[in-house]
Amino acid sequence: MSAFEIVGADRPSRWLVTCDHASNRVPPEVAGGDLGLPPEEMGRHIAYDVGAAGVARELAARLDGPCALSTFSRLVIDPNRGEMDPTLVMRLYDGTIIPANRHVDAAEVERRLDLLHRPYHAALARLAARRADTVIVAIHSFTPRLQGRGPRPWHVGVLHSHLDSAFSLALIARLREEPDLCVGDNEPYLGHLPGDSIDRHALQRGRLNTLIELRHDLIREEAEQVAWAARLAPILQEVLAGFPE
Repeated sequence: MSAFEIVGADRPSRWLVTCDHASNRVPPEVAGGDLGLPPEEMGRHIAYDVGAAGVARELAARLDGPCALSTFSRLVIDPNRGEMDPTLVMRLYDGTIIPANRHVDAAEVERRLDLLHRPYHAALARLAARRADTVIVAIHSFTPRLQGRGPRPWHVGVLHSHLDSAFSLALIARLREEPDLCVGDNEPYLGHLPGDSIDRHALQRGRLNTLIELRHDLIREEAEQVAWAARLAPILQEVLAGFPE
């Protein structure tokens, strides 16, 4: 199987939209295509970013830029982690044990890197390099509540690194002008992990970037995904207009 899907590779704009956690698929080359979890667990946020792929596809189309999506579950191997990150292959996630990962050794991690993680990042690198002025927008989603934790109030969060926060901070300021939105600044997660996708393809290359997290109960349905993309696209264009090429 291919580790990635590219939509609109020939679209000409500066924008590159990515979705690292687009799929909950387990390829047959990994544990026979079954991590030992029932369908209801594979349908949870632990396996993928619910609704994010639909937002990413629609947003990229509205921005007239390409969209890159992973085709494998983050429970197989997480493409938004560096190769040395201890959470690259999760054995326990939000209270759920992943049976097929319990005894994964270094050789199996290396095999999954070669099969999925590295091809995905090679594809991102090629797309990002198609223009010198590429702007990367990573689309993710988050669960309204983790096991044993309180509710998360944000409708949308914008994550950013201390190494380059300019575009994200401008985006946060613009989103906070929307009276109906609760906007998180590096919420519900902190925005910098060494070796993650934004680090590899934006920060290390000096590219404008941001990571948008949408609460997944707001984007479960296709109509909701289209509506969020339609809302975000002109806001992103407006923010970008404040940055010289």
